[in-house]
Amino acid sequence: MTVRIDRVVTRGGDRGETSLGDGRRVRKDTLRIEALGAVDEANAALGLLGEAVASDAPTVELVRRMQNDLFDLGADLAVPETDAKPRIRIQDRQVVALEAAIEARNAGLPPLRSFVLPGGSKPAAMAHLARAIVRRAERRAVALAAAEALSPAVIRYLNRLSDLLFVLAREENEKTGSAPLWQPGREADD
Repeated sequence: MTVRIDRVVTRGGDRGETSLGDGRRVRKDTLRIEALGAVDEANAALGLLGEAVASDAPTVELVRRMQNDLFDLGADLAVPETDAKPRIRIQDRQVVALEAAIEARNAGLPPLRSFVLPGGSKPAAMAHLARAIVRRAERRAVALAAAEALSPAVIRYLNRLSDLLFVLAREENEKTGSAPLWQPGREADD
């Protein structure tokens, strides 16, 4: 599939509406557009993560695959499930690929003995930020699925993606030994 974009400024959204992939115009605050926006935010956060791990080619490749998958997922969200034409849809094989990556990368990590605070190394903090944004996208997709038909693979993919980003954050912090752990009820030092 080739995409051609000749114009960036169209003025089509100046009145608070945008077009779906099937050509329908909808308000920019609809559940579908909110979900698409959260997926777009998640993809941008993954771009930052990819730059932060630039010296780790396998992780960069994994991040780029996740970004590409999020474009597929966005294309899925951009066209209602009821559209009869063949469309790009997120696939179960993409969910399975995330599960395999989680399993492989988590295998070398020690068991958790506490909740992990978002942070530690810069790449870990970026992975945690991307994870939190993906969770927002998942919540928006769940709200959309409650209102209209949505492929269940969308929600499964986002759920697994947040899990993988958590594992990547842990992996990054293991490299530097900088994983901050939650200390329940800890008071500030005097």
